[in-house]
Amino acid sequence: MSEIHQDTLELLEWPRLAEHLAGFASTAAGRRHCAGLGLPDHPAESRRLLLETTELLALDGLCEGGLSLQGAGDIADTVALCAKGGCGGGEELLAVASTLATARRLRRQIEDSELRPVTSALVAELRTLPELEQRLHFCLEEGGRVADRASGSLEAVRRQLLGLRGERRERLQELVRRYASLLQDTVVSERSGRPVLAVKAGAAAQVSGLVHDSSASGSTVYVEPQAVIPLGNRLRDAEGQERELERQVRSELSALVGEQAEALGHLQQVLVLLDAGLARARYGQWLGAVRPELAETAEAPFELRDLRHPLLLWQERKEGGRPVVPVTISVGRELRVVAITGPNTGGKTVTLKSLGLAALMARAGLFLPCTGTPRLPWCGQVLADIGDEQSLQQNLSTFSGHIRRIARILAALAEGAVQPQAAAALVLLDEVGAGTDPTEGSALAAALLRHLADHARLTVATTHFGELKALKYADPRFENASVAFDVETLSPTYRLQWGIPGRSNALAIASRLGLDPTVLAAAAAQLEPGGEGDVNRVIEGLEQERQRQQEAAEAAAVLLARTELLHEELLQRWSQQKEQSAELQEQRRQRLELSIREGQGEVRRLIRRLRTVGQEVRVGRRVAGETARQAGQRLRRLEQQHRPLPEQRDHGGWRPRVGDRIRLLALGKAAEVLAISEEGSELTVRCGVLRLTVALAAIEGLHGEKPAPPEPPPQVRIRSRRSPGSRGPEVRTEGNTVDVRGLRVHEAEAAVEERLRGANGPVWVIHGIGTGKLKRGLRDWLSGLAWVERVSDAEQGDGGPGCSVIWVK
Repeated sequence: MSEIHQDTLELLEWPRLAEHLAGFASTAAGRRHCAGLGLPDHPAESRRLLLETTELLALDGLCEGGLSLQGAGDIADTVALCAKGGCGGGEELLAVASTLATARRLRRQIEDSELRPVTSALVAELRTLPELEQRLHFCLEEGGRVADRASGSLEAVRRQLLGLRGERRERLQELVRRYASLLQDTVVSERSGRPVLAVKAGAAAQVSGLVHDSSASGSTVYVEPQAVIPLGNRLRDAEGQERELERQVRSELSALVGEQAEALGHLQQVLVLLDAGLARARYGQWLGAVRPELAETAEAPFELRDLRHPLLLWQERKEGGRPVVPVTISVGRELRVVAITGPNTGGKTVTLKSLGLAALMARAGLFLPCTGTPRLPWCGQVLADIGDEQSLQQNLSTFSGHIRRIARILAALAEGAVQPQAAAALVLLDEVGAGTDPTEGSALAAALLRHLADHARLTVATTHFGELKALKYADPRFENASVAFDVETLSPTYRLQWGIPGRSNALAIASRLGLDPTVLAAAAAQLEPGGEGDVNRVIEGLEQERQRQQEAAEAAAVLLARTELLHEELLQRWSQQKEQSAELQEQRRQRLELSIREGQGEVRRLIRRLRTVGQEVRVGRRVAGETARQAGQRLRRLEQQHRPLPEQRDHGGWRPRVGDRIRLLALGKAAEVLAISEEGSELTVRCGVLRLTVALAAIEGLHGEKPAPPEPPPQVRIRSRRSPGSRGPEVRTEGNTVDVRGLRVHEAEAAVEERLRGANGPVWVIHGIGTGKLKRGLRDWLSGLAWVERVSDAEQGDGGPGCSVIWVK
């Protein structure tokens, strides 16, 4: 990385942001990786990192308690030692086993090529070496101690040690009881790893043994009794054997680890990348950030809505700082230079740093603290000149320091021409041309900005020079922006305004900071009427006009919202009234049908009573039956008259055509006709961003026209044997046949009439032959019906004289 690129990272405080990111990592190796966060050299790698961050953020939210790297250790040094033939410690080897277990668990949680293609590809080649993990866990206990089961010899030596320690303890307890009167204390102490008794100095000659120490007062002598010295020597020898056997086991395990050094190194690298990706996801979630879209071309616009400086956000939330004021940056494809003007301490430099950090964060795979979806090109070079480069050691003034850094920026832009085609260069200049004569400084700044407009995708410069504010009107690649200033409180609002230059408000800020009013009055008097003062007054008028237009736009937006609400309310009320009217008509129809059904029930009850009457009133029963039949017919006609008619819409012959504007009845919104189906019954329309296929009946014209139904396709006539005036073929089926055998005449009439009501062709009535009374009664009744064309006997195959065929008109 060149010197100017490193300087830019320092000026934008990128190391501080990386340090904040490292706080979200779970392992020591992950924290080191995040603290030295690098920047990819190709747009494809940045897009892959953004996808990886997105996938890990989603998976972290799905897992209960979050995605965990607990158990993963920093095993790089241990693996390197074992690969060189060294012997690792028990805890270090046990960390290798726990890291393998963590890697296997993570791969099981992550691997899903459809949902998480990027992270699944990352762990696809991961080898978790279950045999090595099992061997390490078998031979090592908690804390890294070699287990007895790891070696038969080791187990035997430890049993021997256990026996020797028990025997020595018993002998010591026996000696304590024997020499109790000669001892200062009955507790067995330890000196130089050997057990000793606290013997009184005057009685030391009475206890045979080896003196190891004495008390500071000289009244106590610590003696190892002669009786346990041989046991102690044997213990020392057995402990040496134990250490040697443990070292042999660890050496064997280290050799196994060394054999898998390559696989373990790759595993460690994958875990570090996963930890870094998870840290990026959690850091972005903590910031309330969203995933940016990196454009395919360097000429793409910058769209950053409500961008907040991430370091100021950290300061606000972690250190109780002031609320961060967001800025919106919208730079079109044609713009190359943005000149930000306005008062000091107004937020110009913060805007520069926010934009620079946003470009770096997107390149590093981090989400941006914005709203909506931020869009920007991939910035292969972010170059900045921010702050004071004054140096006494290097004999540099402020102006000289700026010029030296700008020279390095121009050289870096010339070298960056070999970068990927989609790479954009972002240049950030703070107080360009300052530190020297204003006339020469403004001329130099204007020439520099014109040069950068030809060689960088975007240059954002802060300035107080009025001449730079006028560049916009001579070159369409330039744009003005300003930080707002509240003239009532004489303080900046830290909000960025686009399209209008700002005033420096030096006198107002000096007044707020407590400068002597007489000095301020003298300075105001010296402002030239036709110079910068007039320009500032023009800018002030523009700001006031902008404020009035903004207030008018807000009032219009409120009025529009109220109008839309009123329109929706009116539509809702109209729909409710229409529904209530339909419900009322439906209720009336239901009441009428209920009355008709009750009348029909009464007729049926009358018929049942007539059946029970004796032979002596047969004539009267026939008359009453005829009356009941006629009443039933009148009720059915009444029911037909009051049935709801299908909705008839007046279309006037109007049919939509491709390109017409129509209204969707279901949505109540206008749409454009894109295509019409061949039969004309379906339309493809576009409503806003939606593309829909709807039925012809689901639309209407913008003026309420109802569409005419499509013309029916020509039908192929099928010749069939039909009776004159009939509407169905002469084919007897179960649907057009009624069997009235065993019924009385008036009962048969009711059954036949019911079947005729739904007939669309001839009806066969099976009445049998018998005495012929039923057949004659039906024929007499049918002959009096105006809508019956004729009645004849059926063909011999359909029943002959025992079946009548009724032809309706």
